[in-house]
Amino acid sequence: MNLEGCLANGNRGQFWGRALGLDSFSTVVWAAGKGVVVCGTPTDALPKDECNLLMTKTEVNTEDALARFLVITEIPGRSGEEADVAAKIVSLLGEAGVQDSQIIFDGAETRTRIKGNCGNMIVTLPGNGSAPRTLLSAHMDTVPICVGSQPVVDGDEVRSGASTGLGADDRGGCGAILTAIIERLRRGDENFPSAVISFLIQEEIGLEGARNLDIDKVGQVDRAFNFDGGTVEKLTTGAIGGERINIRVTGIPAHAGVAPEQGVSAIVIAARAIADLDSRGWLGKVVQDGEMGTANVGVIEGGEATNVITPEVKLRAESRSHNSEFRTRIVSEIRAAFEKAAAEVTNEDGKSGGVEFDSHVDYESFRLPDDHPSVVAAAGAVQEIGREPFCEVSNGGVDANWLFRHGIEAVTLGCGQRNIHTADERLVIHDYLDACRIATWLITDGAGDG
Repeated sequence: MNLEGCLANGNRGQFWGRALGLDSFSTVVWAAGKGVVVCGTPTDALPKDECNLLMTKTEVNTEDALARFLVITEIPGRSGEEADVAAKIVSLLGEAGVQDSQIIFDGAETRTRIKGNCGNMIVTLPGNGSAPRTLLSAHMDTVPICVGSQPVVDGDEVRSGASTGLGADDRGGCGAILTAIIERLRRGDENFPSAVISFLIQEEIGLEGARNLDIDKVGQVDRAFNFDGGTVEKLTTGAIGGERINIRVTGIPAHAGVAPEQGVSAIVIAARAIADLDSRGWLGKVVQDGEMGTANVGVIEGGEATNVITPEVKLRAESRSHNSEFRTRIVSEIRAAFEKAAAEVTNEDGKSGGVEFDSHVDYESFRLPDDHPSVVAAAGAVQEIGREPFCEVSNGGVDANWLFRHGIEAVTLGCGQRNIHTADERLVIHDYLDACRIATWLITDGAGDG
C-alpha cells in the first residue's frame, strides 16, 4: 500500500499503526493536491527528508504530548488528593520555562466541602497583552477506581495495565493543556495575546474546585474552553443543573422476634416513600406537566442486626433538570413522600418515626448560544484540524457550570476518553493528540479570533 493510494479518496486522514510503515504517532494529511506526512520520528519507509513536509499551525510534538499524558496519569490523585499531580504539572511547566511567579494556588481546598491537600492552580501567560484573553481549564482529580493506574500504550489506545480505571478523565485534559502551553512557549509567548490556565480540583465530587475558584486570581476572561471527557468534535455548550439530597429516617427500635409491634422500622418508611415516588413517576426519568428531569435514590445505609427493628436509615439521592424550578419541584416531591411515609408508619401505640431532610445545589444549568465567541472559536479550532464540530447540551455537570456562574462562559471539548469511570477506560490516542492541537491553536494562531 502506498501513500498516494491511501489518500486518493480523502481530503484529510490519520493513520495510526503500521499500514504505511510509519511510526504510530505520524499524521498523514492531504494538502494542495499532495499527500504529505507530519511526523516526529522518521522510518525506513519515510526517511527524514520526507518528514515534516508540511507543518500546519496546529501541529504539536506528538511523542512529547503522549509522554506527558502517561507521566501525569500514573500519579494517584483522587478528589481532595491532587497535590502530587499539581506538583508534577508545576515541574513540567518549570522545565518549559514558566516562571514561579506565573503560577499561583487559590486556596480553594479550604473552602470545599471536603478538605483537600491542594487548591486550584492558576497559570498566567502574559503574552502581548492584546485582547481577547483566553482561559483553558481541566480538572486534576480522578475517581477512586483509577487510583493505582498504570497507563500503557495498546495499539491506538492507552489503557491501564492494572485492574483499575485509566484516569484519562481528566488527565487527558491536563495533558492537552500542558502541551498547548509548552508549544506556545516554544513559539514565543510574546507573539500571542495573553492567556490564563486553571487546573481545577475536586470536579468528580460535585465541581467543588470550580465552585470555589478565586475568580479575582483568574482575572478578565474573554473566551473560555474547558477540556474534559468525550469526543473531540463535540462542543458542550450547556449542561444540566443538579441538586444532591441527604435524608435521615428515624424509627423506633424493638426486638424483631419478641415484640416487633412495638417498633417502627426506618427501612419500611424509606421503602414506602421510594415505592410511592416510583409509582407516581418522580424517580428515574421524570416527565410531569410538560417538564423533564431525573431523580435517583442512589445510596441506602442502615441496620445492624436482623433481630432488631431498624431505628435509622440514611439515604443519598439527587435531582437534575435543565429547568431549575422543576428541579426544585422534584426535590419537594421527594421530601413530601418521605415525610408522608414517616407519619403513616406507626407502632401499636400510634407512635411514628421522623425524617431529617437536607439538600444543596451542586451546580445550576447554563446554555451558551451557538454564536457565542467561545463556541465560534471552538468550532473553528475543530475545523482547523479537519473535523466537523457539533454542539450538544449535557445531562451531566461539568466545571463549566460553575465557571458560568463566575462570569466565565466556557465551552467544553473532549480529549478522546472512552468508558470513563470504569475499569475499561481508554484514551484514543489520535483523538487526544487532536485535542492537544485544538488547545494549542486556541492560545496561539487562533488566539486573536473572536
